[in-house]
Amino acid sequence: MNKTYTAVKEVAAMTVAVLIIAAAVFFFLIPSHASVSSISGLAIILSNFIPFQISAITMALNILLLIVGFFLCGKDFGAKTVYTSILLPLFLAMFERIFPDNGSITGDAFLDVICYTFTVSIGLCILFNMNASSGGLDIVAKIMNIYLHIDLGKAMSLSGMAVALSSAFVYDKKTVVLSVLGTYLNGLILDHFIFGQTIKRRVCIVSMNKEEEIRQWILHTLHSGATLYDAIGAYNLEVHKEIIAIVDKPEYQKLMAYLRKTDPDAFVTVYNVSEIIYKPKVY
Repeated sequence: MNKTYTAVKEVAAMTVAVLIIAAAVFFFLIPSHASVSSISGLAIILSNFIPFQISAITMALNILLLIVGFFLCGKDFGAKTVYTSILLPLFLAMFERIFPDNGSITGDAFLDVICYTFTVSIGLCILFNMNASSGGLDIVAKIMNIYLHIDLGKAMSLSGMAVALSSAFVYDKKTVVLSVLGTYLNGLILDHFIFGQTIKRRVCIVSMNKEEEIRQWILHTLHSGATLYDAIGAYNLEVHKEIIAIVDKPEYQKLMAYLRKTDPDAFVTVYNVSEIIYKPKVY
């Protein structure tokens, strides 16, 4: 029963997320004519050459990318990506039928791109937090990551920028610049609100008097691991233990609040950690 409820809840959340993304594309991206970092943006450009609705072009591109992805990357995409890739153009088709004379809500292409970027980020945030994606350029980025060994984030940026620059074949310079700026802004928002949430922090602590207390608090109150190193001061060659802990954002906030209260004189350095690779030894 719990598994069924969880599955239904996930499907409902993904459906709402894709609906938000489709609304952002239809009401903001399409009226602006900008091709901002998405398969829908590419579909807007292709609609100038192919006599089909944008929803139909998006559907065809997503299905093509899914097929190519399955051949080149195996079955890593899963049912969630297939579901969202098919659902997005269906929602676009629904909006096309309900609002056949859709125009710009803001009356300004620049404001349309701004509204699209922030609205689509809401839907993408929901999907990423559920370990899902909207398909499209995510598949292209994954292929580039596997075969060209390009970092996934950079691959997404490169593929998105390629779509933005392709608007030069159809639109004027203003629209091309708007597409590029929109793609850049979209990347910044995704980095900050989505990918930034998964970045961990490496906190290095040197305390003169509260070393053991801090270590115990990290282990038994924060319930996080820690590593100890000998730190030798260059001035008087005194040896102190440096405590190093890898924490996520909520844990980092708790740890810093604790340090400010317990030992405000502690020497603390913080580094961002984007990836952790752990390979346990097998004996």
